[in-house]
Amino acid sequence: MFITFEGIDGVGKTTQINLLKTYLESKNKEVLSIREPGGLSFSEKIREILLDTKTEINSTTELFLFEAARSELTEKIILPALNENKIVICDRFYDSTSAYQGFGRGINLDDINYLNTVATQKLVPDLTFYLDIPISQSLNRNINKVKDRMESNTLNFITNVKKGFDKLSELYPDRIKRIKADDSIDQVHQNIIKHINV
Repeated sequence: MFITFEGIDGVGKTTQINLLKTYLESKNKEVLSIREPGGLSFSEKIREILLDTKTEINSTTELFLFEAARSELTEKIILPALNENKIVICDRFYDSTSAYQGFGRGINLDDINYLNTVATQKLVPDLTFYLDIPISQSLNRNINKVKDRMESNTLNFITNVKKGFDKLSELYPDRIKRIKADDSIDQVHQNIIKHINV
């Protein structure tokens, strides 16, 4: 099973991924937890470039860098793990590219969908959890955080990204489960595992 977590910054993805991993391991499942971009040396180097506040690149270059990191991660980490019957949990995947570079940056979504398909070798997550909180709460959770390049975008950009995630959850309701993430940590976890059949 391939599970992904999505949402704007500050929704608690890392916390919920760790809780889900622990839950699945308690059911004697072998679980691999990874993040995007990242997961292996090449992709982590791309992550550093993308998140560095000193990086100045255009939106198309940004898109290609995300897809390059994803291509390597998919071929060298995700697909082999799935072939070994492991459960793979990924902190972000191609829905983030649709939301951030599509709805946020304004790049044509058909072009993004094509590149997502190529980079992932047509791999589609079995289940995606969209952790949803109001933008105001996201900003409050990150108020004292040192922001990276992607977190330093304008309120208008973040608003468009959230609209993107909202739209994606409407387009793919069978795969993308929209979880209210401003509940308690345990309640959010319980709402997630309701969708897990192991």
